[in-house]
Amino acid sequence: MTKIHLFDSTLRDGAQAQGISYSVEDKIKIVEALDALGVSYIEAGNPGSNPKDMEFFKRAAALKLKNAKIIAFGATRKVGIDVAEDNNLQSLLKAGTDAICIFGKSWDYQVTDILRTTLDENLRMIGDTIRYLKQQGKEVVFDAEHFFDGYKVNPDYSLQALAAAAEAGADCLVLCDTNGGTFPGEIYAITQAVRQVVRTAIGIHCHNDGEMAVANSVMAVQAGATQVQGTINGIGERCGNANLCSILPNLQLKLGFDCIPADNMRHLTSVARFVSEIANMTHNEKAPYVGNDAFAHKGGMHIDAVNKNPISYEHVNPEVVGNTRHILMSEVAGRSTLLAKINTIDPTLKKDSPQTQKVLDRLKALEHEGYQFETAESSFELVVRKELGLYRPFFERKDFKVIVSEPSANGINSSAMIKIAVGEQEEITAAEGDGPVNALDKAMRKALERFYPAIRDIKLTDYKVRVLDSDKASAAKVRVLIESTDHHANWTTIGVSTDIIDASWRALVDAVEYKLLRDQEKPVE
Repeated sequence: MTKIHLFDSTLRDGAQAQGISYSVEDKIKIVEALDALGVSYIEAGNPGSNPKDMEFFKRAAALKLKNAKIIAFGATRKVGIDVAEDNNLQSLLKAGTDAICIFGKSWDYQVTDILRTTLDENLRMIGDTIRYLKQQGKEVVFDAEHFFDGYKVNPDYSLQALAAAAEAGADCLVLCDTNGGTFPGEIYAITQAVRQVVRTAIGIHCHNDGEMAVANSVMAVQAGATQVQGTINGIGERCGNANLCSILPNLQLKLGFDCIPADNMRHLTSVARFVSEIANMTHNEKAPYVGNDAFAHKGGMHIDAVNKNPISYEHVNPEVVGNTRHILMSEVAGRSTLLAKINTIDPTLKKDSPQTQKVLDRLKALEHEGYQFETAESSFELVVRKELGLYRPFFERKDFKVIVSEPSANGINSSAMIKIAVGEQEEITAAEGDGPVNALDKAMRKALERFYPAIRDIKLTDYKVRVLDSDKASAAKVRVLIESTDHHANWTTIGVSTDIIDASWRALVDAVEYKLLRDQEKPVE
């Protein structure tokens, strides 16, 4: 089994994505997660670019990594400067890493028009830099920037750039599709041509500007590349880098290459979500392998087939990559799907039971009103319990009022008063908040906490609003989705109304009641 070395650039190339800024602590956490996953190299940044990166390298030196080598990243020496006098190279050495990645020009246009030097001087810059770093005992990866674009217009010079790096002792020559516009067939043919004339190990670095970075990376490996550069979730400059979360399972599970320890593959989804969280990005739920929708099934025929044999509509077992299968609740799901969900609540019911039909009718009626339960299964469970007579409300809303005042003062512009009843006891409370929903949420919690202290654990993690019938202008219905967590589980609830506050209230109530229901039914340890 051929070993493929994963070279992760989430902390360097990924940090060049719009809206991404890692703290030193963020970087340390990501390094530890990537090392546990089993990647070979972690490119952590340019130590000469800013004090934060240098601080990171100082802290990283104390890490006890099991699988990965930390890589410092920088350019070849500057034009007309001796390597020993180049500040960038000296900062790379001060970083104290065992391995260094150096990028240099391999497209003649970039040399003459961007660097504004001669083609021969560029070759000397590549050779001098790598030779100097090798003399310092470093493993050196050479990124041949713009290689494919350069090769297509002047293959001789692009190969000369590789030869200069190889002769100087580079351990790996990385062919870069820097602009991200090369097609898979071109990647394969050019990588294969390079492989025939170069004895040094070959790597691949692709960008996603043509949405082919994953395919291009896989094609390069099939053509002989043994190092693959990319980022977690494909984050990176412009349209992003090659997505290692897709490349890794494609290479290892589909093509049989050895990338990481087999048991580690089950951590892939959690690592992908962890990086999204650290980067403060909404995780792409449509992402192959690691998205919540990657193994989600909604159509009744699909669900029936998957229940009989998952390979009907799943190309891999979701558990292998640490993901889970999701059977979505909707009007097109069919009786079998509905019954499977109902049976988690009442195992005695059958497909032709009157109660099953009753729940199905109610579901269709609610979806006609604008409810969608595929992402709000917590609210769906409450609906099922109500229709089956297995629902006891934990509290009753008597009344609420919300007042919005502008301009806001210290971020507070709304107040809410709420009257609720728990059994025979009534509670009236008020609270202020940043917006009417926040105020309503605070008031409800304040009213209920003395009855149900556990709701203090609930944290709202997301709030989404969708206008359902925009042609009705201000009289339009809105759908509100609220995502919640108690640090042990996550759940989503839904509310629909012509009044956004009422829709939000319905979703908030479901969120609280679902939490209390789960706690009530939790086995006593």
